Amino acid sequence: MQAWLDTLLAALALPQYGLSTLFIVSFVSATLLPLGSEPALFGLVKLNPQLLGPAVLVATAGNTLGGMFDWWLGYEAHQVVDKWRHSRTHAKATDWLRRLGPKACLLSWLPVVGDPLCAVAGWLRLPFWRCAGYMAIGKLLRYVVMTMVLLKMFPGGIPGFH
Repeated sequence: MQAWLDTLLAALALPQYGLSTLFIVSFVSATLLPLGSEPALFGLVKLNPQLLGPAVLVATAGNTLGGMFDWWLGYEAHQVVDKWRHSRTHAKATDWLRRLGPKACLLSWLPVVGDPLCAVAGWLRLPFWRCAGYMAIGKLLRYVVMTMVLLKMFPGGIPGFH
């Protein structure tokens, strides 16, 4: 595990690869796969402080595009699956999301429920670009807050990592 992490950090230390790596990690972490992009963002910024602004924007773009991919998956899934359409849980969740509309995608930054929320927004055929805008705002705020908190908590870097 340590060797893999050292390799990842070495790749992130190279600005020509760091931002593209961060984009991919951020995109994948926004899908339904369990992966967090905050450590990659934090590592890149700790190794290349001058990349703080671009790194936050790249992470936001990758994570937003991943959320948009989730939206598309939900949209397509709606065409195929009607199995749970009449369940009570489905009715309550659908009602809540329809009342909030695209603004519900502001919550796309939340762990566990955020990514599926993007898929459900697509399932409900909420307006794509408005959802994408709210996803971007929520994800940008998450990255700014998380990066600032981590930089304050670990000003010299994370102990045990070099």
